[in-house]
Amino acid sequence: MGNSFQVQDRFADGAQYIGGRLRAGTSGRSHEVVNPATGDTVYTYELAGTADVDAAVTAAREAFPGWSGATPAERSEAMHRFAAVLAEQADDFAYAESLQCGKPVKLSTEFDVPGTVDNTSFFAGAARHLEGKSAAEYDGDHTSYVRREAIGVIGSIAPWNYPLQMAAWKVLPAIAAGNTIVLKPAEITPLTSLMFAQAATEAGIPDGVINIVTGAGKDAGEHLVGHPDVVMTSFTGSTAVGKRVAEIATSTVKRLHLELGGKAPFVVFDDADLEAAVNGAVAGSLINTGQDCTAATRAYVQRPLYDAFVQGVAALMETVRLGDPFDPKTDLGPLISHAQRDRVAGFVERARAYATVVTGGEAPGGALADGAYYRPTLVAGAAQESEIVQAEIFGPVLVVLPFDTDDEGIALANDTPYGLAASAWTRDLYRANRATREIKAGCVWINDHIPIISEMPHGGYKASGFGKDMSSYSFEEYTQVKHVMYDNTAVARKDWHRTIFGDR
Repeated sequence: MGNSFQVQDRFADGAQYIGGRLRAGTSGRSHEVVNPATGDTVYTYELAGTADVDAAVTAAREAFPGWSGATPAERSEAMHRFAAVLAEQADDFAYAESLQCGKPVKLSTEFDVPGTVDNTSFFAGAARHLEGKSAAEYDGDHTSYVRREAIGVIGSIAPWNYPLQMAAWKVLPAIAAGNTIVLKPAEITPLTSLMFAQAATEAGIPDGVINIVTGAGKDAGEHLVGHPDVVMTSFTGSTAVGKRVAEIATSTVKRLHLELGGKAPFVVFDDADLEAAVNGAVAGSLINTGQDCTAATRAYVQRPLYDAFVQGVAALMETVRLGDPFDPKTDLGPLISHAQRDRVAGFVERARAYATVVTGGEAPGGALADGAYYRPTLVAGAAQESEIVQAEIFGPVLVVLPFDTDDEGIALANDTPYGLAASAWTRDLYRANRATREIKAGCVWINDHIPIISEMPHGGYKASGFGKDMSSYSFEEYTQVKHVMYDNTAVARKDWHRTIFGDR
């Protein structure tokens, strides 16, 4: 894939998209977007300040009456056009996503971009199916029904690991339900979020419905969450930052949706297909260089399969090809930054004191030395309470531990503060059903790990947050449920009035 556009030229007017056009930020501070595969700067821009957030919220507030007042069919048609524009520009989106994130181009072209197009198509259809409870006379004298209404201006914050998909997950249910939105992408990966908003404008979605402010979390992010005209906040990111977002949002009595950290267990029972589990563990732990909150991070393997699993995973990890993200043969790209690479390496180095690094555990040299690369890493022999088992690493690191009984395996799987995703590997229907019931996670896969679909919800238990992205369930976050009740008696003096004045 060649350089399909020059980033600095494409976004020469700035990295803020407000009211349907690009503009420069007003914070007085510049920021560089860096290609993590090379360390080269690909774009320099001015960060958003609080004035830019105010302008974006104003644009969203002004666009709200028209967009929320459009018919579901009108919103649906606009969003179908949006999906078509995204599909037409798929190569540009894949290029920009790989450039700013270091994703292998095969991941961008086969996962990130088509997933976003599909998500847009799904919500284009779902926009016409905002349903409430059927009308009925529940007390005999009144007819009741439920309306679902748009709630207003949404202020959302998206992370850097899947910039395009996370922009879509925030924007699409919000606007399908008739809301308008101000999205703050991570300042290190703004390119595809800006392109996403531009594509919406090209598709005919009105100016101000989707706005992008690219700034630092302490400035633009906190101001957006606390803004008095923002009625709901959706945040995806770390649990630590999610706590701060919650503090600000609850102080202004906002709705709140949090999709936070994860430490997904990968539970292999002794009747599992060993080859399938080994392949699934390597794919599930290394997707997006492990920078995925649902990635497999803790493999619990029942003792009869443990040694063979460790050997199989180590051998397969050693075949994974690190390299230029734009080479179609590259399997694993760099981490998002050198700082993140060093953070991941720190976990592994500290673990050497109490565990065994079976394979990996180092940054490659040679042609890849300038990038933020780290080899696929398997760690064994760590205790359940150790840092590398309990903490979210967010890198290409899998920890494997043995277990003996089914009870122990499920208990270990649940033994972290997180509960976003998990998988269980077994040929036994009863074991599978038990795992889906008892593992406390928002998604439990059986004999696979990672696939997501637009029709099904994504969200977690415990410290992984609450609320749902994707699917029709996400409308619960972005709509207000209103009970409407009509009197059917035409009687002026109701029987219940006697409880307030007079007699029967």
